[in-house]
Amino acid sequence: VQLQASGGGLVQPGGSLRLSCAASGSIFSVNFMAWYRQAPGKQRELVATIYKGGSTKYADSVKGRLSISRDIAKNTVHLQMNSLKPEDTAVYYCQANIREHTWSRIGSDYWGQGTLVTVSS
Repeated sequence: VQLQASGGGLVQPGGSLRLSCAASGSIFSVNFMAWYRQAPGKQRELVATIYKGGSTKYADSVKGRLSISRDIAKNTVHLQMNSLKPEDTAVYYCQANIREHTWSRIGSDYWGQGTLVTVSS
């Protein structure tokens, strides 16, 4: 299984970006997909999660500004980022917990390569 993230870039404060992450390979089902971020000199933090049933969870720092969604048919997750702040600057990583086969009892964690988001004027 591979995760391919895209959509990062440079944006001014108050602007918007949309990140995408597509999972490919041997996929029977996706238990959840998530976005993490790691700012320079800081630990990686969980930003948002979307579960198999469609429920979502967000870090307090991004509630109301970032929105996670998914395209089940394409095994893709998106992160719509609005009202961006300089403190949102980080490398964003997607993660997925995936059952590869019908006989897989539990899911395995996979990570994308990271995409840089820079919020600066």
